[in-house]
Order: sequence, then structure tokens, then C-alpha cells
Amino acid sequence: MRTDYSKGQNIQPHTHCSSQESGKKVMLIFPPDWYPSKPYLSLPTLTAFLRRAGHSVVQKDVNLEMYDWFFSENCLQFILEKVPKQLDRLNKLSGEQRLTDEVKKLRQALRECTQPYITNLAKKAESAKDIVRLQEFYNVDKLEYAMNVFHEVMCTISLVYAPARICMPPMETDLTYKLFISSEILAAVDDSQVNVYRDVYNHILRPFIEEEKPDVIGISIALSQQLFSSMTFCSMIKEQFPDIHITIGGNTVTRLRDVLPETPSLFSLFDSVIMYEGETAFLQLINAIGKDRDLSTIPNLIYKDSAGIHTSTVVTAEDMSTLPPPDFDGLPLDKYFVPDKILSYLSTRGCYWGKCAFCDHGEGYTAGYRAKNIDQIIEEINYLKNRYQVNHFHFPDESYPPSLFKKLTKKLIESDLQISWSTHLRFEESLLNSKVWEDARSSGCRFLHMGFETGSERVLRLMGKSTTTEQIQQSLEFSSSHGVWNHVMGFFGFPGETYEDAKSSMKFLEDNREHVHSIGFGTFDLTKYSPVMKNAEKFGVTYTKNSDWDLALDYYFTVKDGLGIEDAGQVLEEFEQSHHRGWDLRIYIREYLFLYVAHYGTNKLPSLQFGFR
Repeated sequence: MRTDYSKGQNIQPHTHCSSQESGKKVMLIFPPDWYPSKPYLSLPTLTAFLRRAGHSVVQKDVNLEMYDWFFSENCLQFILEKVPKQLDRLNKLSGEQRLTDEVKKLRQALRECTQPYITNLAKKAESAKDIVRLQEFYNVDKLEYAMNVFHEVMCTISLVYAPARICMPPMETDLTYKLFISSEILAAVDDSQVNVYRDVYNHILRPFIEEEKPDVIGISIALSQQLFSSMTFCSMIKEQFPDIHITIGGNTVTRLRDVLPETPSLFSLFDSVIMYEGETAFLQLINAIGKDRDLSTIPNLIYKDSAGIHTSTVVTAEDMSTLPPPDFDGLPLDKYFVPDKILSYLSTRGCYWGKCAFCDHGEGYTAGYRAKNIDQIIEEINYLKNRYQVNHFHFPDESYPPSLFKKLTKKLIESDLQISWSTHLRFEESLLNSKVWEDARSSGCRFLHMGFETGSERVLRLMGKSTTTEQIQQSLEFSSSHGVWNHVMGFFGFPGETYEDAKSSMKFLEDNREHVHSIGFGTFDLTKYSPVMKNAEKFGVTYTKNSDWDLALDYYFTVKDGLGIEDAGQVLEEFEQSHHRGWDLRIYIREYLFLYVAHYGTNKLPSLQFGFR
């Protein structure tokens, strides 16, 4: 009988678990693909917890190391050596069938990939890395040049892995296999033609494993996109180091918790899965490995033995007040693609609001919203600032609670920490006060990710947002007038939204364009655990589950009323064609925008807009 993992059920409180035996060697891996602007927080969080318990931990940001390698002479010479093999493949293909224009262009591009071209490209790539890591970064012309060089390098790398496209930014990478089908992921793992991660493993990860000789490897999978690289690494580690226990975890893994036990072929690539929060579960797993212990008593665990794959019936959640601050020791902080280091710090877990009908972010937790005490927060930020000589922080909380936001700004001012910081914020009536925003500015708040979603009052109510367009407008005006950059996020196609509703969103933003600094828009996805999905009939949604798409985390759907999937896509295209051109920025990476605002001390940066010279 499958365990019901509804929130709050079967939860055991966290208790401190010390390692009673000699510590094990643990390797934590963050896989591609992610933008290499700062360390992802899961590794430093687990590292701190496991080191405190007496284990030796090495953390490896393979994603960062991959991009550092890609933009190097060593990698580009490696790519050049692969060109003849790719040409041979295409020549054989031409003998078997008529080549398409696209393949003809590919063959011509490969022929132009000569030693002089590679030598020159390698120099440009190294120069581009210097730009993003030094103060030249703050010259937008030079930064734009560096980004264009990165794009050129990725296009060149893609030539030898075609028909795959290896991209920067990474979310556009396409290995030609489907992420939502386990059999396709397994096929991609073994496809040496398109799977660039096999070479990444051989050049970066395998030598590191050989040197460190870990007993346990943990891989943190934040996005579905990382399944290709993660499963490739798992497969090759299992083949070459069969005695190492491999466990996977992270937000994507948690969302696949019901599927993974039913896919033994995929599960054969690793030994265990940690769902939800990982600290206590991972520590107990490490202490149990090699012992004759019943793994069913370890919380948040899916594991296999000779009888099959099993899911623990025990669920645990962490007491945040007992957790140590993240430990970034061992990560090459100077190699990230920024001139000024940015570190992440989490004050809360879960979402204090938790009522948005489209959102399933809370699936990563079982115990709902929790927060650290403000004094602990300030103490730990100060510790990180001094230990790592860093003045820029990102607080990636699901949504920073208004009361804690106000306490944070006041305490940062009192403590005179003089940091610049960014976080995620709801539009809240309790923040509509000039003093709140004066404190925010004085405390170093420079950039806010703000969940606008829609400019329609009716759709805001449908979503459960409990905010009004008047509150949104006032918040944007406060943010803008106090020098805090707002990045406004929204989407089209929430069930029941009409074209007129969508137009009201466009009009609202246009009417307030003086106070809106940047935007990020998309279309509604019916995600696996969202309230809309759980109450589909209430929202007038009919969805389709394809049994072959076993790893799908969102579904195709139709709506009773309003914009369907295709309609929403057309509305988004209309918005992209007609919106205020001031929102089309030469630099689109949010960490880079944050650094620019912090560096120049203003949210009025016309030089970032296209056409400005």
C-alpha cells in the first residue's frame, strides 16, 4: 500500500543526529544545466549539516566547472578533435539518404571549424570569462560582447553533438530526447553522439571521484532539465565505481516521488532517493550504509533491496532554528561568472501565503511554513559576509513574509551590515507605507522578484492571490521611487481568464511602465500538484495523462471557459510584439541586473535597454 504523503501527515520532528561511528566521505554534486552566477544553496546547506555531524564532505558544482571548461582552449581543442568524426558520420548519412538543407549547413560549418578559428575563439572565450569576472562587467557593451562570445562558443560546441543543441543560457539546451519519458532519458544516457554530459563526466567528474574516493555521492536535482546530466553521471559512476552509494534528491525528485518506485529501469542507475527536506534523512542514510539496518525507518527515503523498491512511511521536517548556516567551503567562489560574489541564504521554508491556485512550490516541504528568528538571521548573514568576504546576497525564500521583511530591513540598518540584497516578494497591503520602502532601500534591498501574475481583478480572485491592482500599482510606485528594481512576473492562460482579462494585464503594465523595470512572462502550466490540478472540475479544467509520459510534471489540458493553451500562446506572442520596448534589455540574467543596480545605486539604467548608445 502506497503511503499518503499529504502535508503534515506522519511528520516526525527533527532531532539532532550525531555520527556515532567514524565519519564517511561524502561527495555532493550540483549537475548541469543552470546559469553559473552563484552557488545553488542545496549543496552548502547539506554540507554544513553533515560536517557538523562529523562527516567529511566535498562539494562539486559540476555545472560551474562545465561552463568554465567549455569556455577554455582545452575544451575547444577537444571539440576540434571531434570534428572529423562528425563529418564522417554526415558523409555516411549522405550516402544513405538525401541530406536536408539543415544538415548541409551543419557540414559546411564543420568544415569551417579550423585550427585558426578555434585558436581565435579560445582567446575570445577566455577574454569573455575575464569580463564577467572583473569590473569590466559593469561596462554593458563589454558584457554584451562577452555574452555573444559565449553564444558563439556554444554554437561551435553544438556542431559536434548535432542534432543536439548545447546552449547558453542553458534552459534552451536540447538533446533531442524527451525529458518526460523515462525510456527516452535512458536512451539519451547511452547516446554518445548527442550526450555532451558523457564528455563532461570524463573530463570533470571522473577525475574528481578518483581523487576523492567518496563512500557516498549525493546529486541535487532542482530542475527537470538536469535529469539528462544527472542520470548520465549516475550511469557512468555505477559502471566505473559500483561500490559507491548514489542518492538523488531535490525539488524535481520530490515531485517524482510517486513515479520513481514504478520505474525500476531508471532506478537501476542509483541506489536511493531522498524526498522533501534532506538534512536528517541524508545523515541517517549515510550512517546506515554498510550497516545491517532497516532502511524503512529512515525518513523521506525511497530505497531498493533484493525484494524491490520501497518507500519509507516516515516523513521528517527540519526545525530551522537548529540548522547551521550554509557552508560554502570547497566551492571555487572566484570562478562563478560574476565580478562580485553573490551568496544565497534562506530564512524560511515553505510559503507563508500558500494559497495561490497555480503554484505547487510547497511540494518540496511537508510541514508548511517555518522561519528562523530575526536575530539568528542577522547573525548568520553577518557570519557569511565576513567568512566569505561577500557583500551581495540573494534570499531565495518562496515569498518573503511582510512582517519578517520589515524586521529584516530594520535589523540590517541597525547592524550596519552594508550589504546589497535581493529577494522574492508578494504585493501586500501591509507594505504600502513609504517608511517600509525607505528602510528597504537603506538596508541594501536593490532588486525584488514580484509575483504580479495578472492585471485582472477577476482573475486575481480566481487565483487566490488576495491582492488588488491598486495595491500592485502602489507597490510598484513605492519600489520605483525608492530606487529598488522590480522584476514583475506574470502569465497568460489561467483557467477562466478571457482575452479581455489578458488585455487588462497588458494595459495595466503599459499604464505603469514608468514604474516597472523588467518583466518575465509566460503561459499557465497545469502542474502535477497544483491546487488547480487537484480541483480540476472546480476550475473547469479537463486534463490528459499520457501513460507513456511517466515523468511528466505538467499536463495538456482544455478549459471550459476562457483561453486555452494555444490561445494563451498567441496572447503571449502578441504581448511580446507590442509591449513597452524599455523592457527589452540587453542583459536578461536577473543576477546581472541585481549587480548593476547595486553597483550604480539606481534603478534608472537606460544603458541596459536596446537602442541606447
